Amino acid sequence: MSDIRKLTPETITDAVLEQMAGTPDPRLKEIMFAAVKHLHAFARETNLTPAEWIKGIEFMTQVGQACTPDRQEAIMLSDTMGLSALINLMHDRTAIEEGTDSSLLGPFYRENTPKVERGAQIVKRLDGPEIALWGRITDVTGAPLANASVSVWQTNAHGLYDTQLDGAPIDYRGVVQTDTDGRYWLRTVRPIGYSIPMDGPVGKLARIQARHGMRPAHIHMMVGAEGYRELITAIYLKGDPHLHDDMVFGVSSDLVAEVKPSDAACPIPRMPSIRFDLKLAREDTTERAMGRVGADPSAIIKGGRVKPSHA
Repeated sequence: MSDIRKLTPETITDAVLEQMAGTPDPRLKEIMFAAVKHLHAFARETNLTPAEWIKGIEFMTQVGQACTPDRQEAIMLSDTMGLSALINLMHDRTAIEEGTDSSLLGPFYRENTPKVERGAQIVKRLDGPEIALWGRITDVTGAPLANASVSVWQTNAHGLYDTQLDGAPIDYRGVVQTDTDGRYWLRTVRPIGYSIPMDGPVGKLARIQARHGMRPAHIHMMVGAEGYRELITAIYLKGDPHLHDDMVFGVSSDLVAEVKPSDAACPIPRMPSIRFDLKLAREDTTERAMGRVGADPSAIIKGGRVKPSHA
């Protein structure tokens, strides 16, 4: 029995990596090697105790148990840790040209968003002031992109998504296509800032950390066109008090827009409106994968693949 390796806090990492050395998938091997190295270094740096690690395992178990076809607690954890934003920022650097800034997909996206005509109201149950949302989709040179798909989703005027309302139908969502000049326009309601769900394990952790949990008022957008990178972004409303301390780190200054009480250029006259033009970068066919951190929660539960927005 003398040939059994004596493991120490310093040698166990190498022992684990040796066992993983035969991983046939090179990318999986790279990711798992890095994960083990960093996790072991984290445990050593913090002198993690068995009781503390069990608490961590309990927390991760609770996060998984909180996930349903309507709720993605794991994505919310990734968002509130800034990991989703970090991965998005790194992915943005792989673009072959610079388009509109991206933002977070978030845990409330749905693949079954209904298609609507340009100018239609995407809200079935009006519960706040109506506004128009409009603009142009172009490439980075300003050339219009006709028939681009523009998916929009947001909270109601009280800060809740449709999936947070018991028994509510699909609402506050719509997909429109751009016209020949790359223009889109639709009607919605003015959203307000809101708190992330604080009734689950991620919210409990936020309270323990004395974090406010708030997101500034925003409207999500997913834009796709053949031959261009799918753009996940959001419009953040000027004047919201949490633009500078968004709980999930999704805001950039280029994504802040103003609701104007009147704009003669708006395709929907005599209505307060937000104009938001977007530029899409060309698609790089060598990319490893699409640029999303997140998916429809029901697709994750089923293990389904995320669909491109222009499919």
